[in-house]
Amino acid sequence: MSDQASRLRSLLEERAEEDAQEKKIGELYFGMAEETRVIAITSGKGGVGKTNLAVNLAVALQLSGQKIMLIDADIGMANVNLLMGSVTNRSLMELLNDGVRLEDVVETGAASVKYISGVAGVEAALNLNRAEQRRLHKKLGRCSEMADIIIIDTGAGLNRNVIEFILAAEEVLLVTTPEPTALADAYAVIKAYSTYADRQNIKLVVNRIREEEESFDVVDKINQTTKKFLDVTVDYLGYIYEDKAVAEAVRTQVPFVIANPESSAARCVFELANSLLSGEKMNSVSRGWRAFLDRLFGY
Repeated sequence: MSDQASRLRSLLEERAEEDAQEKKIGELYFGMAEETRVIAITSGKGGVGKTNLAVNLAVALQLSGQKIMLIDADIGMANVNLLMGSVTNRSLMELLNDGVRLEDVVETGAASVKYISGVAGVEAALNLNRAEQRRLHKKLGRCSEMADIIIIDTGAGLNRNVIEFILAAEEVLLVTTPEPTALADAYAVIKAYSTYADRQNIKLVVNRIREEEESFDVVDKINQTTKKFLDVTVDYLGYIYEDKAVAEAVRTQVPFVIANPESSAARCVFELANSLLSGEKMNSVSRGWRAFLDRLFGY
């Protein structure tokens, strides 16, 4: 964690040297309309299901009657288009080119979700300079004309561009799993966010759990640590079950909330979407024997 903190400080110092006249970190202008919600989905490490959540949550919200724009900002590991099962002709990074408009890079995916693909494998894109950042942010600003909710699938970890996106977003969903390494990396993200964010609106989603109680244990572990060392606690949004329907959906390139809407993972995502829209606590999603009893007795 100390190494991650040192890298973060170096990135922030580098940015300050590049542009001493800019406002303090976290105040980048996205140009979003006031009524447009901006939700960044991030994680401390790769492989925890962040992009799968971003795609399926976008579809669930769209099916709930919201107009959704999904931006694949996971530069270098972009795969939103693959999970959408749609053909991508243009990418996010093409907005850096003169003459390329926002409309030129917007694609339509599952359930008519609008999305902008990232660009896989371009490592140089991880180090955008300030002029390139300004150009990208200015063009992305018009997304508010197309959506009620904009979801940003960030990269994993604590590189500069990930920090830029999560600090600029109004809401942040932090995805983790119960594995110790994932929890340690999630803590590093919380530490960075709580240190530099002007607003504190980060919520935890625990993925790949076996039982609901396991997610509560994860939240308790994280908040015990953050309370002790950072004097902050993180809100808990909800959980997603480990479910073979997720892997099958990835293979078929159809979001699992469409391919198997009755699966336990899909029902969790629909509940997460409802929680985001209503502001209420996520309803419990039962499975296995408990689900049988609930159906038997009408719960």
